[in-house]
Amino acid sequence: MADMENLNSEANERSIVKAWRAWRTAHEMVQDRGYELAEEEVKISLDAFRTQYTSIDGTVSRERMKFSARPSAEMQKKYTPAATANNPEPQPDVGTIWIEFNDDPSVGAEAMRKFAKFCSHEHYRTGMMILSGNVSSAAKKEIPKFAQWTTIEWFLEEDLLINITHHELVPRHVILSREEKIALLKRYRLKETQLPRILQRDPVAKYFGMRRGQIVKIIRSSETAGRYASYRLCV
Repeated sequence: MADMENLNSEANERSIVKAWRAWRTAHEMVQDRGYELAEEEVKISLDAFRTQYTSIDGTVSRERMKFSARPSAEMQKKYTPAATANNPEPQPDVGTIWIEFNDDPSVGAEAMRKFAKFCSHEHYRTGMMILSGNVSSAAKKEIPKFAQWTTIEWFLEEDLLINITHHELVPRHVILSREEKIALLKRYRLKETQLPRILQRDPVAKYFGMRRGQIVKIIRSSETAGRYASYRLCV
């Protein structure tokens, strides 16, 4: 009996550490996109996480891990279209993001549809579901149905155990604003289709929530030039 209790305790501890690491990366990702989060929310310790997000039986309560964040003023400015005669006061095309952690072994169409409906009804411009299990192909097909009202994203918890942007081999990525994109193309007399491409499903593009048509500036270190930048178009 004691051995079984020890095994359960060790399994719970592994689950807690895994959930904490994914929770921390999710907060870093949201903050890196430009949403407002306090540093104490992002840098929570394992002990603090264990106190706040585990149940009496020692298991992780993913239901309590959900959170939301509002876009910063800088982010709103970056995502505000240029004024036109027909739209002299354009509104930002970003809004509050909602993040949930799901511990179902598999997320099907009904669960994804329920999540998307909730985000749409509550006027969240982006909904992010972080899964400890798998997502079905039928669930993925539900996502485009709600694109008019809310952008739905999903990540596997396993993929968030390490923040890929912190890896020494991943250079710094900076998403250009519309004005910066126009200035870049004008400076080099380029059409955007002439730029190298980055796929929207690329792990770093997914991390930053890149949209098709956006340009990312990639800053690398160089022994001769110090630093140099390249640009890629998201497709």
